[in-house]
Amino acid sequence: MNAANPVAAGDVVVHASGLRKVYKNKVALDDTTFEIPAGRIVGLIGPNGAGKTTALKAMLGLIPFEGRMSVIGRDPRTERDELMRDVCFIADVAVLPRWIRVREAIEFVAGVHPRFDRARCERFLAGTQLKPQMRVRELSKGMIVQLHLALVMAIDAKLLVLDEPTLGLDILYRKQFYQRLLEDYFDEDKTILITTHQVEEVEHILTDVMFIRDGKVVLDTGMDTLGERFTEVLVNAEQADAARALKPVDERTLPFGKTVMLFDNIPRDRLAGLGETRTPGLADLFVATMKGTYA
Repeated sequence: MNAANPVAAGDVVVHASGLRKVYKNKVALDDTTFEIPAGRIVGLIGPNGAGKTTALKAMLGLIPFEGRMSVIGRDPRTERDELMRDVCFIADVAVLPRWIRVREAIEFVAGVHPRFDRARCERFLAGTQLKPQMRVRELSKGMIVQLHLALVMAIDAKLLVLDEPTLGLDILYRKQFYQRLLEDYFDEDKTILITTHQVEEVEHILTDVMFIRDGKVVLDTGMDTLGERFTEVLVNAEQADAARALKPVDERTLPFGKTVMLFDNIPRDRLAGLGETRTPGLADLFVATMKGTYA
């Protein structure tokens, strides 16, 4: 594997096997195992405290942990300096200090990240109302998002890690953030990992999804296979026993005696006689997986 270009298209960017991390008496990662292929947009989704941020910190070499981890062909515990030349980590769009000017933010990122392209950043900003002398405290939330996106998209990183990047932003700015990221940044040479517990806002841009619960990855699949794997059935009352015999992964009761059941890897033609079928959304699967209540 070439050290200058350790990951080629189609390779695995992140390989984690048997990760374990304990904080005092709290198990944050519990034999966590997963892979992230190159050129994908992966959602690491779970409730608060599920282990999302701990998994990211392990990937980025920010914490010690047990198990094996390779990120872009490197061990983050022993090769973090080399690794971070090819990785961009964004924890929160609100991290920019309020006193800093737009030009100073550009100069700072240019000074700390070797793959930052100042000219590209300035091209992105040219289409906004942002001026070099403006301070962050003078900017609207939308303008801060534009500045942050320009800084991010000017970094030619092989792996972009976003940890709850739109926390605290309203829905319009969240949509703008992800749409511009998709249109102006992502290509087949880059891999994006997004952690969030807001499922609906990332569903439309993901190529792959991982659900994490209690430090374990409980679902790891491509978005294009969800419709093949999972089926929701509005079960007719007289078919309820037959439907339960197929072992649904979750069920809930609706008014007027109707029951909705969720099935995994049961052929749809086998379910068709039980009632009305449909493909569940990602939020439906998330609720069923995390809480055991499908709603």
